[in-house]
Amino acid sequence: MIRRRQHVPWKAAGTASEQQQSADDVVRGTGWVFNNKRGAHLTLAEFVDTGDQETVAYLSVFGLYTQQVGSQSLVEIGSGIGRMTAGFTRLFRRVVACDLDAAFLERCRETVAQFGKPEVLQTSHVVDGRTLALPDDSADIVFSYITLQHCHRDDALALVREAVRVARPGGHVALNFRTWVPRDVVLWPTGKLVRSTWRLPRIGSRLAQWRVATRLGWQANRLSPRDVLPTVATALTEVTLFRAPSRRPFHLAGATDATFEGVHPSHWWLVAQVR
Repeated sequence: MIRRRQHVPWKAAGTASEQQQSADDVVRGTGWVFNNKRGAHLTLAEFVDTGDQETVAYLSVFGLYTQQVGSQSLVEIGSGIGRMTAGFTRLFRRVVACDLDAAFLERCRETVAQFGKPEVLQTSHVVDGRTLALPDDSADIVFSYITLQHCHRDDALALVREAVRVARPGGHVALNFRTWVPRDVVLWPTGKLVRSTWRLPRIGSRLAQWRVATRLGWQANRLSPRDVLPTVATALTEVTLFRAPSRRPFHLAGATDATFEGVHPSHWWLVAQVR
């Protein structure tokens, strides 16, 4: 397995989460990864509530929150400790949470046990960071939010192909990406410099726990629709690209442009049906 620098904060957070006694302690102690906050009063319940607020909002805007969700299955790429996973288990018949770090998946199960429906949940360890250990055509929806931007470019594109492979014909993918904005003139080289420090002996893992540095360093790629669509376009139909209202339309042949106030200006979503 190729060890990517951007994996370092996740490995550090995973190690830290194993040492905590409860998921509340995980949220307080590893907020540099999960919610950009740290403090003695943070709780898992508050953390999950932020996911609940977004789960139905995104599914509704994307046209995926239908009367059929209770009989459908969803695969989540990048579940972390279950911020959105708990809400998904309350909506879907089956939810498969996938993540790079096995410790996160253990905490995800704990989160769902408290705030979701654990009997609905399955977990899948993405051992190599790019391959889902799931059967073809096995999910109605494959969903990923604030995860693919943390991957090496090649790994992110591989996971896009995996998402399409796993979704059944007639199913859907809803995948979130980060693309270029003007301030990336500074942020992109700074992020590369930050990631280079994470491999320093003894102090690298500690630097990876510094919230400001992690926010810079974990943004490991910038992918536009022109980068992503060629890899999967022939397998998709009814392609819609969701962006913030402040961004210009993408104007790509075969794709519909749409806006949603909830999309960060540096993000966009690929929502499509699998042929």
